[in-house]
Amino acid sequence: MPADTSQTANTKKFPRKTGPQKSPDPDPKNVDEGQSGLLVLRKVAPYLWPADMPWVKRRVVWAMIALFVSKLISVATPLFYRDAVDALAGEGVPMVALGAIGLTVAYGMARLMTVGFQQLRDAIFARVGQRALRMLALETFQHIHKLSMRYHITRKTGGLSRIIERGVKGVEFLLRFLLFNIGPLILELLMIGAVLTYLFDWTYLLVVAVTIGLYVWFTFSVTEWRVRQRRQMNAADTDANQKAVDSLLNYETVKYFGAEAREAQRYDGAMAGYEDAAIKTSVSLAFLNFGQSLIITAGLVAVMIMAAIGVQNGTLTVGDFVMVNAYMVQITVPLNFLGTVYREIRQALVDMGQMFGLLEQPAEISDKPGAPALNVTGGRVTLEDVQFGYDSERRILRGVSLEAAPGQTVAIVGSTGSGKSTIGRLLFRFYDVNNGALKIDGQDVRDVTQNSLHRAIGVVPQDTVLFNDTIGYNIAYGRDGATQAEVEAAAKDAQIHDFILSLPDGYDTTVGERGLKLSGGEKQRVGIARTLLKDPPILLLDEATSALDSETEHEIQDALMRAGQGRTVLTIAHRLSTIADADRIVVLEKGEIVEQGTHDALLAQEGRYAQLWHRQQSEEA
Repeated sequence: MPADTSQTANTKKFPRKTGPQKSPDPDPKNVDEGQSGLLVLRKVAPYLWPADMPWVKRRVVWAMIALFVSKLISVATPLFYRDAVDALAGEGVPMVALGAIGLTVAYGMARLMTVGFQQLRDAIFARVGQRALRMLALETFQHIHKLSMRYHITRKTGGLSRIIERGVKGVEFLLRFLLFNIGPLILELLMIGAVLTYLFDWTYLLVVAVTIGLYVWFTFSVTEWRVRQRRQMNAADTDANQKAVDSLLNYETVKYFGAEAREAQRYDGAMAGYEDAAIKTSVSLAFLNFGQSLIITAGLVAVMIMAAIGVQNGTLTVGDFVMVNAYMVQITVPLNFLGTVYREIRQALVDMGQMFGLLEQPAEISDKPGAPALNVTGGRVTLEDVQFGYDSERRILRGVSLEAAPGQTVAIVGSTGSGKSTIGRLLFRFYDVNNGALKIDGQDVRDVTQNSLHRAIGVVPQDTVLFNDTIGYNIAYGRDGATQAEVEAAAKDAQIHDFILSLPDGYDTTVGERGLKLSGGEKQRVGIARTLLKDPPILLLDEATSALDSETEHEIQDALMRAGQGRTVLTIAHRLSTIADADRIVVLEKGEIVEQGTHDALLAQEGRYAQLWHRQQSEEA
């Protein structure tokens, strides 16, 4: 039996909480307890017997036929062995008149056919199993992308990936071992029991049944105890992996604060329980193996003694004695793996329960049934008395009403926490408003499909995150199927084409994970080029230059001005100097509009905007 490889986190050394934090991620304690094995199996069944794919059903049926034939031959094999021994000893009447050599050859052919039909079964079923895994993995992947922004900003990426990975592997294991190990084992035991009863008497069946019963009870009891340990270790494994991923994603931050040793200690703390877990696993495995050997050996010896007595009494032949031994060995081999298989099946059900729990996470934002696509005629954006809060106890927006006409640039400014970025998230429908309405060309964003809404809006965020691929790939991501000429045209408009050509590999230059090989300004230009290639009628600039230095900001600002030409632009800004030329500036404070107008008009009012402007000017000076 393979040793467990996950471990229990040891968090006593740290003043901060390093265990699993509260989040929407499926919690093993909550999910797998609520997911019964039968329920999980019912969820997997449609992938093995789909109503709309008869070829899958045919393969399953043929695989089961091959399985039955292999077991039938397997049970008949010791009979040839018995007759061969009796022929050599001059006892008994062979069931087939082949002679000792012929019976020996028949015995070998039977063994070969048993393996052959088993392999045929696996070959027939392989496509069914792989298709089920592919469909399940795709469904999980698609579902994760459908989950809300609220889920994704609080999830643990490392823990989530491990849940998906373990769940898919659990399905693979369950398909392979439950169908082709546990099921066939039960079938074989029933066949052997019937043969022993027919050829000898019921006492042989009784001894074998008691032996198997004790073996199964002992194995399942000990294995169940080990599974409970594994459940706790799963959580520690997920937590340790999450810490490793989180630390690597924050590589720069770790370096800035010289925290390599601290991170190593934190990770080692999550891994510290491995030694204890490994010792417990080894001890429990030794106990399980010895107990299994004791039970099966006692049963084997008892049956062999009964057969030996029969040979001495003349009621049985030497071939019968040998055949009984062969049957007991035939039973012992699959039973030796029963503990491992049972434990792994139980763990597979746990892992699958977590994954199916993830699939049952509801999508907070979903399209209405029969929702039409957004029809953009000009790109007018309207907020009508919008009220919103991320939770019921704290409202962010308190009745915001504003309008951005087609082709107009509207800037939204305010202090931190005033609700600026929230408006952008509502526009893209990462969340739905609590009250009021947000409309594009008179159409409520809640009444149209999300895909059409997302196609109509281009976003340049404060921190552009890039795929770990080439610059060309990241720009082309803006529109599926874009040509190289279109990619280069977008790069020129974003003023990054010349920089790309100066690189040794040009557009084939890899940018590293999250674009770490590029500077902030270069990443931002790639993001702008990507959005320009998308060519949306509405552009949302979410503090697109606040993380850049002044010189780079001015360069990016020129690119953003070109990007906004002919589009409705909503600019969420921190630096007021970047939005002085906006057609209208809206000032938010504590979720309410306190001022709006042009830059000059707002300065003349000497209100909140003027205070923010003068403060930033003095800070820059």
